[in-house]
Amino acid sequence: MSKATRIRQQNAREKIKAQQAAARRAEVRRRTLIVAGSIVVVLAIVVAFVAIGLNHNNSSGSASGSTTGTVLPASVHHDITNVPASALDKVGIGSVPSYMAASQGGAPPIDAISDKALTSNGKPEMLYIGAEYCPYCAAMRWSMAVALSRFGTFTTPLHGIHSSSTDTDPNTPTLTFYKSSYSSPYLAFTPVENETISKTLLQQPTAEQQALWQKYDSTGNGSVGYPFIDFGNKYVIKTPIFDPAVLAGMTWAQVASALHNPSSPVAQGALGAANLMTAAICKMTGGQPGNVCTSSAVVSASAHL
Repeated sequence: MSKATRIRQQNAREKIKAQQAAARRAEVRRRTLIVAGSIVVVLAIVVAFVAIGLNHNNSSGSASGSTTGTVLPASVHHDITNVPASALDKVGIGSVPSYMAASQGGAPPIDAISDKALTSNGKPEMLYIGAEYCPYCAAMRWSMAVALSRFGTFTTPLHGIHSSSTDTDPNTPTLTFYKSSYSSPYLAFTPVENETISKTLLQQPTAEQQALWQKYDSTGNGSVGYPFIDFGNKYVIKTPIFDPAVLAGMTWAQVASALHNPSSPVAQGALGAANLMTAAICKMTGGQPGNVCTSSAVVSASAHL
């Protein structure tokens, strides 16, 4: 075999080895890309499940973070907004006086004020400023929903939430007025849920709302508290007027049902407060509607304003 032939054979073998090495490297790259792609797909699936889980938690109305809460069943909405007048009349002002005596040193449940009329769109305005985490607001929202339903209609379904799990009276079942809608021929209702369950800003009061809040609810150091309810600049509520503890461990449906039982602790507190609120609203509306404002419980409650 000539030297030239040997050189050609050697070159051919080296070329084949080089081609085989290149093929092996290509196969390694292909397999690496397949593995990497599989990892990406798995990660994408995991992220999707986490996102779904977070969205589910946020729609549950738990104390961990929902702002809009859970849409209450129509039957629960109906029970809250259709408490019989007979039940309200039987309760009167219920357990409010004893609660105020024990917790507020006998202070009146509603304070009279004198200021220019608070109105919105030509109607007397009821302004509420609260927070979703607040257990005292949690109690008072039940009373507000009952009282307001005597003058108009919540045109969107009520939503249920719970107060903070780390505050007084933790996880109190309640409603949220965030993104709620209310219609009445007699008054305007303006709710401001100032903070979320986790105490972050939710709705910022306007300058005018902040000024009223500061004027009528500030303490010696200038701080303000929850809940704050202004009835047309005629009356204000700046403290809870019934005990949130009576709601402990209950579901929204159980609270709504208890509102129809005048002897229940829930009705004694929530309906008693609702009758006082109704009396204050009647002062705003000039005694309209007559069938509400002349009811025995409202007439009796008016003496406590």
